[in-house]
Amino acid sequence: MPDTRETQRFDIVISGASFAGLALARALLSAFGSDVRIALVDRATRQAPIRPDARAFALSAGARHMLETLGVWQGIADEAQPVTEIEITDSSLEAGIRPVLLKYENRLTEGEAAEPASHIVPAAALERALLASVASDPALTMITPAEIARFADTGSKVTITLADGTEIAAALLVGAEGRRSPSRDAAHIKTVGWKYGQTAIVTTIAHERPHNSRAIQHFLPAGPFAILPLPGNRACLTWTEDADEARRILALDDAGFLAEVETRVAGRLGAIEVVGPRQSWPLEMHLARAYVAPRYALLGDAAHGVHPIAGQGVNLAFRDVAALGEVIVDALRLGLDAGSLQTLDRYERWRRFDSFMSAAAFDGLNKLFSNDWLLIRAARDFGLGVVDRLPGLKRRLVTEAAGMTGDLPRLFRSERL
Repeated sequence: MPDTRETQRFDIVISGASFAGLALARALLSAFGSDVRIALVDRATRQAPIRPDARAFALSAGARHMLETLGVWQGIADEAQPVTEIEITDSSLEAGIRPVLLKYENRLTEGEAAEPASHIVPAAALERALLASVASDPALTMITPAEIARFADTGSKVTITLADGTEIAAALLVGAEGRRSPSRDAAHIKTVGWKYGQTAIVTTIAHERPHNSRAIQHFLPAGPFAILPLPGNRACLTWTEDADEARRILALDDAGFLAEVETRVAGRLGAIEVVGPRQSWPLEMHLARAYVAPRYALLGDAAHGVHPIAGQGVNLAFRDVAALGEVIVDALRLGLDAGSLQTLDRYERWRRFDSFMSAAAFDGLNKLFSNDWLLIRAARDFGLGVVDRLPGLKRRLVTEAAGMTGDLPRLFRSERL
């Protein structure tokens, strides 16, 4: 019997309702209100409680400006911890003393009204606020649980077939599903990259001594170990281990796991207790060979996956959101086709080079710091010491990490679309 279901038409379809997909939907709804019809397609049923998530992100000032402008930040602010100082050490795991090689103020300006260059935000709080910002908007249709099976450019629109056979159509499809992007595969966009043989481990601790809004980055032979402050005497721990060693650590009982954490925290925060779940994922780098195709654009981790050594993954995704949102809004206001390659090429030119340079920089940092060769350690420690004595360079590094350099999208400048 033939399928008589009518194809539902939207202006924009976003595949993937995580951080990047939700933020793009919020940006477009803020710009157009009920004049735009958006569909969010996601594998998960978003009405269910958000799963436990121990991760926390170092949100840059630029990303915070975007969330403030979109009216999302007020749902996060109470759970966000400003970072006012950063310390960096480089030592062996067994070292009894870990001298601070580089310390700097993490502020964009000076004085009492100085703006923090970053805030530590729990992943669950960020997802909850983004979801709440779009959930009741009548211009948004949530299609969950669902997954895109294939799509085709028909000239004036893209026709999308879901896994259950449902067909929808739009002027533009955005792939924001994450590193394993089915829509990217359907668009025949290849990626280049490699696996690191490393695993990221994350958990949350409570600690005796106050963190004083200070983030600490220990460079250990296996990779970086970051102590990210959270409100109250709590911190998110994010660290990189060799894959085999990570499996051993993750298999330990609670007492054994706490002992591994205590060895790495090295007494900096007094007595500690693990208060969050353990999570892990294999580390790899990938870059899409193209960011756009006819009536299709990639966003966030679907376009680029970077090493977490600098904590910039979500910030790169939000720069994508701000840039693609601006390109779409500008095109629609001029009466242009938001899904045409002429429109989308602007987005690819804007974001692809920045993403490539960021991925290369983080890859290089990981290779430089994830080893215990004596000569390399001496050279990098000398370099950190030199940077520590150059206040102008430190201010430049802070501004760069804050996402406030380069060709900034309007949302990162606190300007509405």
